[in-house]
Amino acid sequence: MACIISIETSTNVCSVAASENGKVIFHEEDFSGPNHAERLGVYVDEALSFIDSHAIPLDAVAVSQGPGSYTGLRIGVSMAKGICYGRNIPLIAVPTLELLAVPVLLSKDFSDTEESPLLCPMLDARRMEVYAAIYDRALHEVRPIQADVVDGDTYREYLDKHQVYFFGDGAAKCMETINHPNAHLIRDIHPLAKNMMPLAERRFLQEKFEDVAYFTPYYLKDFVAKKPKDLLNA
Repeated sequence: MACIISIETSTNVCSVAASENGKVIFHEEDFSGPNHAERLGVYVDEALSFIDSHAIPLDAVAVSQGPGSYTGLRIGVSMAKGICYGRNIPLIAVPTLELLAVPVLLSKDFSDTEESPLLCPMLDARRMEVYAAIYDRALHEVRPIQADVVDGDTYREYLDKHQVYFFGDGAAKCMETINHPNAHLIRDIHPLAKNMMPLAERRFLQEKFEDVAYFTPYYLKDFVAKKPKDLLNA
């Protein structure tokens, strides 16, 4: 199995992790942000020093690809590209909303669920707008990432047939508006680098790598043109 450094800067939380052989061997997180410009370089240096001191070859860098904070994603992707160029290793991109689902899937309360629930990770886009996707419990995409203006009917076609779990920093504000008996809120779920390991390792084994020169995150490439400028997280 590979040794991968993971970088997550899509929200106010800054985190870095290193994993090897399916285990997280290093991680640091800062919840007091946004402090990405100040903390990310320190955490990356610590991660590289840790794996180098243990004579572990670095095989790839994984980075959260958005959607998320415009500035945060730029900082995280720039750092990831710098490591890839410097060490001549591949770049792996992990969708932020898919990453958000990992701790929910691993939680005991969710694993004991007997039905066929759906997961709806949400990132706040200000007002009653969110970036959201819908996954099944195998992380198959039921509905792709898109920008939603949330009202009582936004997710009704899914809620009428399934239990749907909403989480992420855009979820709590939406629950009163969604107002459906099949809608459930899971609090305090953040995209963290230490949870990126299974998603990054799967992509590494599939050799699903990005072009280091031309890769840009979702928020810059796919969503900016679709959203009013005042909704961007500076």
